Amino acid sequence: MYRTLITLVSLAFAPLLFAQSADPVSLLPNGTFENVSAGTGRPADWPNAPFASWPIEDGNRFLRIQSVEPLKMHSLQVEVPVPADVRALELSFRARVTNLKKGEKPWHDARIIIDFQDAEGKRIGNAPPAYFAANTKGWQNRTTRFLVPKNVNTLVLMPALFEAQSGTFDLDDITLKPTDHVALEEQLARNAPPPVPPREQANVAKFPSEIRVVGNRLHDKTGREVWLQGVNVPSMEWNPRGENVFSSVVVAIEQWKGNVIRLPLKDKYWFGHDAAQEDGGKAYREMVDQVIVLAANRGVYVILDNHNYRAIRDEHITFWKDVAAKYGNHPAVLFDLINEPHGITWEVWRNGGFVAERKAKADEDNFITDEEKIAAKLGFKSPGMQKVLEELRSTGARNVVVAGALDYAYDLSGILKGFALEDKTGNGIMYASHIYPWKSDWQGKMLDVAAHHPILIGEIGADSKPQPWETPANYVTPESWLPDMLGLIKKHRLNWTGWSFHPKAGPAMLSDWRYTPSPYWGAWAKRALAGEQFELGRMR
Repeated sequence: MYRTLITLVSLAFAPLLFAQSADPVSLLPNGTFENVSAGTGRPADWPNAPFASWPIEDGNRFLRIQSVEPLKMHSLQVEVPVPADVRALELSFRARVTNLKKGEKPWHDARIIIDFQDAEGKRIGNAPPAYFAANTKGWQNRTTRFLVPKNVNTLVLMPALFEAQSGTFDLDDITLKPTDHVALEEQLARNAPPPVPPREQANVAKFPSEIRVVGNRLHDKTGREVWLQGVNVPSMEWNPRGENVFSSVVVAIEQWKGNVIRLPLKDKYWFGHDAAQEDGGKAYREMVDQVIVLAANRGVYVILDNHNYRAIRDEHITFWKDVAAKYGNHPAVLFDLINEPHGITWEVWRNGGFVAERKAKADEDNFITDEEKIAAKLGFKSPGMQKVLEELRSTGARNVVVAGALDYAYDLSGILKGFALEDKTGNGIMYASHIYPWKSDWQGKMLDVAAHHPILIGEIGADSKPQPWETPANYVTPESWLPDMLGLIKKHRLNWTGWSFHPKAGPAMLSDWRYTPSPYWGAWAKRALAGEQFELGRMR
């Protein structure tokens, strides 16, 4: 056990404590902390600890857990008897997290840990923790429901700062109530991880044909046009273990009929630079291998996406040279150099230059060199897209390269103004545009370029609710936007990959992990991938 500074209280006399509780329905007494033990200044039924306090704000008392030593466990433990007939529980609470600096591992944060014990005090499992990986904006309400395993006698509730560098974790109005286990089981079944497909060995005979750019189209070695239509399978850009990636790839191909998978990646995971990785990225790279095998064995292409933003960095060159050395000239693999460039000029985009990361603090910053600005951490020097292309080609890899342009990879207009990339030794460049309902001027920002170069609509989708930067006045509903967008794609035979094939990365194409299409977007995309035609009613 890695816990320190832990105090335990056992609620062994449940009937008496229920009578004292401000919330008689809750199994956890005094979750509001308002019942204070005489002479102690501490809420009844709660343990004491040097890092715990019960301050009062606006007449309301709450629990505060505050880090007093970096990288140590600061936790209170409360044992709650669980009636024999309870099969599911609902935990509700209010929380506020401030000054949080996470520890060495991704899970070293603020959280409520929930363990189960049998009648002999032996641990027999746990519920998913309720955790906070960042500070909150004031108080937040949170509710989580979980099933109770068989033979549970006691639940151990542990609010904690789990080996964080620092932080303050405030909690109030904690309730623990029995809930409907049947409804919860049905909900969990809908979102349960799908079965993992069997691991496959590469079958080169089934691989798709190598493609190259011919005019504004993609052709295979026989001269046949290849029209790429598929989905983004995300999660490997935020989780080095991925989330149901293999199953999603197979379903997207076999059930949704996609012929391309765009796979977002992070260079830091590729090299194993995350605290959660202890193998130098070996398992992560093997996951990428298996995705490519699963797709290529089914005659499907994979676009490896360096899912970073703003501008190309030197470390991205290192990443692409390593990736190209591994997958160079693999017939199923394309390289997407950077996800969404933005906030730079076309000159910097193509040829490199200084990229400001924060505003200058003083007038004298206007008179220092780019190198001095970098040293002062005012920004970084981007090598530019042409440089990363040349370095990638230096490995001998001729794979088609995807290049997203400005305005978060939407605006391609500079490609026709002298900023097109020059590819002397490869199979050519396909330019990427990410189009969402708030983007306008399809013609000028994308279609003009599509007349001369192949285009990948690398991200496309519509949500059932406005985004934070949209207002009710300018929000466009999916049913009014999608027919025109899909009609545009079909009319001009634009390559596209929908965002996203994941139920929690919006705009989500999935409603759950049973791969039910979301009605507002996934259902439309599935019809389009199956070959249905859509009419372009009006341009945007």
